[in-house]
Amino acid sequence: MTQWVDPAGHGRERGPVGLFRAWIGILTTPRKFFRQAVAPGDQAPGLVFLAVVVAIEESVRYVLVPGAAPVVGNRPVATAVLAVLVTVVLIAPTGLHLLAAIQTVLLWPVAADRAGISETVQVLAYATAPCVVAGVPWPPLQVAAAGYGSLLLILGLSTVHDVSYVEGTLTGVIPVVLLYGVAFGGFDALSAVV
Repeated sequence: MTQWVDPAGHGRERGPVGLFRAWIGILTTPRKFFRQAVAPGDQAPGLVFLAVVVAIEESVRYVLVPGAAPVVGNRPVATAVLAVLVTVVLIAPTGLHLLAAIQTVLLWPVAADRAGISETVQVLAYATAPCVVAGVPWPPLQVAAAGYGSLLLILGLSTVHDVSYVEGTLTGVIPVVLLYGVAFGGFDALSAVV
């Protein structure tokens, strides 16, 4: 039986192996992962996870999509690296915490005994796991990544905050739209498929 947290109380496994195990866990056994790996006040592994997902997604997009990478001063590589760093270090964590605040407000009416904002941050971060491939310029794959990420978010909200799937869906719709439809390009990919 896979354990996502150290039984000795040391939290989730850190480092590249821990990130890979978390990615596999969230994709293959999400309910179990959310139950075991989302812990009060332990946002750091989730934020690192999100940073890695965003770094890979943006890097792949800049490499594979012509004209996607910004170019300043005739230095395409330096500008692309800076853009990825700014996205990973500033934009992604700020956006994640804003979404967590929105999600927390949306949960108030339906989950009186909900988990804290730290757990919400972790759910939002780990649910982005499929979006590691969202930078690949193939709309069906992008739609699948955004769709599976959306399902993971609903499942995570339901599991961690102890709400029904219907309540998780209703309270998660705005974060799903903003995160997977807009930020990870699900709406553009869906329009390209349709």
